[in-house]
Amino acid sequence: MSELVTGEAVALELQPARLPSRALATLLDLTVALVAYVAVSVALLMATGSLDEAARTAVSIATFLLVLVGGPIAVETLSHGRSLGKAACGLRVVRDDGGPIRFRHALVRGALGVVEILLTAGVVACVASLVSARGRRLGDVFAGTLVARERVPAARVGFVPPPPPWLAGRFSGLDLSAVPDGLWLAVRQYLGRMNQLDPRVGQAMAERLAGDLAERTGAAVPPGVPPAAYLAAVVQERQVREARRTFGAGPVAGERAAWPGGSVGPVPGPPGVRRGVGADPVVPVEPPSGDRPATGFVPPA
Repeated sequence: MSELVTGEAVALELQPARLPSRALATLLDLTVALVAYVAVSVALLMATGSLDEAARTAVSIATFLLVLVGGPIAVETLSHGRSLGKAACGLRVVRDDGGPIRFRHALVRGALGVVEILLTAGVVACVASLVSARGRRLGDVFAGTLVARERVPAARVGFVPPPPPWLAGRFSGLDLSAVPDGLWLAVRQYLGRMNQLDPRVGQAMAERLAGDLAERTGAAVPPGVPPAAYLAAVVQERQVREARRTFGAGPVAGERAAWPGGSVGPVPGPPGVRRGVGADPVVPVEPPSGDRPATGFVPPA
């Protein structure tokens, strides 16, 4: 697996294509290109039969350049690196940063491909791919591209470590309704891979994700709580709430529920406590006398 890092410090897991699959894709592309070249050459030969030898030679060279050189360049540009042979083998040409290729990348690959593949029967391309750590031929090196596999077996989701025991239930009053799914996904991905990251990079990512999560929940990270432990505890709290909702226990404290009239507000917590939108402030309220509790309280079981 080749781990590439983009300008946004996002690790990309791209699996470079192996030489056999690349050779098969190139063979399929060459077969299609040669069939098209022969068909176009025969048609032009019949149409230019009245021309002299020099004119027919010029037409043949132009046909070679347009079909066998310009054709693959145009196909890779329009398909963003996914020619017919690469599509059949589950491959795609991408930039070194994982982005889609442009015309200049396809032009450099196609121009050097004439020497690497056509004029040397693919010997130079095979040698360069075997020498390169990521299986790149000379066209890929000069163009700044990489042939990567698209159909890669789905990897298992990384194990999300549980929070420390002393943080269990500490964030039961957080309002998690404003946290977007994208942030939850980023937090889970970080927790699943934090042991594989550089310590300084992992600490910076944890602090940034903890800050974003605290901003969405409206409650700051408690002092003395490590950012990674805070993220794990909040993720566990979300899982607990989803489990309660799935098994019919209803909403829990800190979630939002529909109030009468269509408005949305926080779900009240245990009896005798009135909670704000976030975890703080928690204001104790004396329960009223009588059999019926006041509005905003959940009657004790």
